[in-house]
Amino acid sequence: MTNLIPAKLAESHSNFKALDSTTAIAYVLGQPALAQLFGSSTASELAAEEIGDGNLNLVFRVYILAEPQRSVIVKQALPYVRLVGESWPLTLDRARIEATALAAYQEIIPARVPHLYLYDAEQCLTVMENLRDYVTMRKGLVAGQIYPQVGQHIGEFIAETLFRSSDFFLSPEEKKAKVIQFTNPELCRITEDLIFDEPYRSNVKNNHWNPLIDEVVAQLQSDNNRAVKEGVFWLRLSFMTHAEALIHGDLHTGSIMVTDRDTRVIDPEFAYYGPMGFDLGAIFANLLLNYCSQQYHITETTRRQEFQTYLITTARAVWQTFLTHWQALWDEYARSEWRAGGEAFKTHLAAETLGFAGCKMIRRVVGLAHVADLESISDPQQRAAAETRALIIGQWLVSNYRNLKHYDEFFSMLEQTLLL
Repeated sequence: MTNLIPAKLAESHSNFKALDSTTAIAYVLGQPALAQLFGSSTASELAAEEIGDGNLNLVFRVYILAEPQRSVIVKQALPYVRLVGESWPLTLDRARIEATALAAYQEIIPARVPHLYLYDAEQCLTVMENLRDYVTMRKGLVAGQIYPQVGQHIGEFIAETLFRSSDFFLSPEEKKAKVIQFTNPELCRITEDLIFDEPYRSNVKNNHWNPLIDEVVAQLQSDNNRAVKEGVFWLRLSFMTHAEALIHGDLHTGSIMVTDRDTRVIDPEFAYYGPMGFDLGAIFANLLLNYCSQQYHITETTRRQEFQTYLITTARAVWQTFLTHWQALWDEYARSEWRAGGEAFKTHLAAETLGFAGCKMIRRVVGLAHVADLESISDPQQRAAAETRALIIGQWLVSNYRNLKHYDEFFSMLEQTLLL
C-alpha cells in the first residue's frame, strides 16, 4: 500500500474540486478499487451524507441504500481550515501525510486502523473503511460509556507504531528517509502555535475561553508564571527538534473510534517525526479532561465515582500496556548500539509524556478548538469550575514534569494531579 502513495504531492491541482453529496457518489462509482464493494450499483441506488465534525476537512459516508453495511468513508482535504474559512489557507499535502501514515499503520498494526482503499493525490482525498458500528471515544466517554479494552488497545498501538518507526528499530538510512517523507511543516506550525504559544499570551485572536475563568487565564498568561513558561519552552523545543519516531500528532479521544470490543485510530493528518511522549501525552490529557468534566455530567455520586475510577483504570492500562509492549519490542529488536540507554530513555519518555499532557489540557481550555467534554456542561458556572481544575492540573504537569526521577513514578505523579 505504501508504494501507491507518492513521496510528494503533485504541485498542480488544476483539476481539484471539493466534493458534495452528489459528486461523492459519482466519485466512488468511478473507482475500480471500489468495484467489489459497490458492484454494478447506480447513482440512484447510493446515498452520501457529509458527516465531518472536525476542524479541517470534508468527510462523506457513501453507502448502498438497500445494504447500508456496504459503505465507505471519503475524506477530502480543503485548501483552508474549515473551522475558520478561506481566510486561513492550509496545505493540501496533509492528505498525502494522512494516507501515508494510515498505510504505515496498516503495515505495523492493521487491527487498530480502518482499512485504506485508495488515495487520490489530485483530489487530495482518501477512501477508507466505514467504521459504522463505532463511535468516537470522546462521545462515548462524555455519555459515561465504559469500553473495557480501549486502554490495552491504545497502549499497544502507541508502543508498536513508535518503536517500529524509530532509530531503535530502523536502520539510520531508513529512518532518515522516513523523516523526509513525513515532513509536515504547515500542520506542525499549527500545533506549535495552538499548543505551545498562543494560550500563554493575551490578545491572540485564536484564543477563546469561558469569561468566568478570566482571572485563572490571566494568571496562566502572567509573566510571573515562570515555572509554566519554562516548562512550555522545553516542551516546544522537543516538539520542534526531537525526531524520535512517527507520531500521530493529534491522538485525542476524538481521533479514536470504539466499540465494546474494538478500537481504531483515525485522522493522522498531523503525523510527522517528533517526540514519542506527544502521542502518549495527548491520551492522558483527554482522559483527565473527561475526568474533570464528569463532576458535572454524572450527578449521582456513586456512579460518578465509579466512572472516574474507570477513567483512571484506563489511563493506567494505557501506560502499563505501553511499557510491556515497548519492553518486549526492545528486548527482541533494539539495535545493539542503543541497549545501554534503554532505562534512561523510558524515564525521559515518561517525563515528557506528563509535560505534553499538561500542554494539551491547557490548550483545550484556552485556545481555538475546545472539547465537548467541557463545552457540553450546560451551566456556565459548573463549566468554569471544570475548566479551572483542568487548567490547574495542566499547569502543575507542565511545571513539574522534569522532576520525574524514574519512569516507575509516572503513574503516582499523574495521580497526584487528581488531588489538586
